[in-house]
Amino acid sequence: MYTKKTYSAFHMAVWTRFETLLFIIIILGVVATYYFLDLAWLKIPWTPLALIGTAVAFVIGFQNNSAYGRIWEARKIWGGVVNTSRTFGMFVQDMVTNEKAENPLQNEELQKEIEVLTYRHIAWMTALRHAMRAQRSWETTAKHRTNQDWDARPPEHEFELTSDLEPYLSEGDLEDVLKKNNKQTAILYQQSHHLRQLKERGLIWEFAFLKLEGVLEELFTLQGKSERIKNFPYPRHFATLNHFFMWIFVLLLPFALVPQFGEIGRDIAEHHPLVGDLFIWLSVPFYIIVAWIFHTMERIGRTGENPFEGTANDVPISTISRGIEIDLRQNLGEENNTIPEQFPMRHNVQF
Repeated sequence: MYTKKTYSAFHMAVWTRFETLLFIIIILGVVATYYFLDLAWLKIPWTPLALIGTAVAFVIGFQNNSAYGRIWEARKIWGGVVNTSRTFGMFVQDMVTNEKAENPLQNEELQKEIEVLTYRHIAWMTALRHAMRAQRSWETTAKHRTNQDWDARPPEHEFELTSDLEPYLSEGDLEDVLKKNNKQTAILYQQSHHLRQLKERGLIWEFAFLKLEGVLEELFTLQGKSERIKNFPYPRHFATLNHFFMWIFVLLLPFALVPQFGEIGRDIAEHHPLVGDLFIWLSVPFYIIVAWIFHTMERIGRTGENPFEGTANDVPISTISRGIEIDLRQNLGEENNTIPEQFPMRHNVQF
């Protein structure tokens, strides 16, 4: 998530520099052809091109709205993870007690059970964020050269899942989780089994057990929603047609724009021959502006399709997870120097 108010004009220019260079080559080639070969007869009427441009604007707008919807839904899901995680931490601390225990535990032992449950929840968030950062074949935004220029990668691409889980799970639990394909689901199963054992020992009474199981159910729901967005891309046929339509418009535009400037230039040439002769070259900056706007809007839509890919405009699930961990561990009474710090921002981007 980019945290400054706006991207600078320089950053936008750098981000689109390859496409801008291509547009310059296209328009210079067409203008030079018209100017030196006198091809005034080769032109496209504005009416069909305007219809194409209108259609392209509609499909790009639809794509951008859909992409924003996916980003906003993903953020709401992880907002739910935040709230449910805090609820779970509070319930565990107040519902795991000796009140109905047949064999009461020492305070240190009771606190250890609470700590195991809390740490396992942190492990669940860790496994989930790693799963959300796993690359899919349709996630190509981060591979674009202009995005790699930022040299900013999410923590999940720098650290292995195993090393990230080790601080939060016992050796046996970790070994069991690593055998499973869906590791975050396996952790919630372990959590449920542990709660059942505590209930059977009387450390959690029946009603509290049901409440805690309800929280796990909500975590499963949030996990499933997050996995749905991750594993179901913006429909490829829509994305493909948007891309093709945009390029058809961009490639046809010079053959309507350049002749129009040529006609204006011939009118001017009656009174100012030199200005009129060169006026056709003014179509170059106008074409670049129009083509850049249409292409950049289409590219922005593609950039927002996958909110968990790990680029500068995605949902900052790493930061969210670490923030929850800090909250939970502080409320366990741990010292701040034993709690990991928040992931640092790089290039004004939270991951």
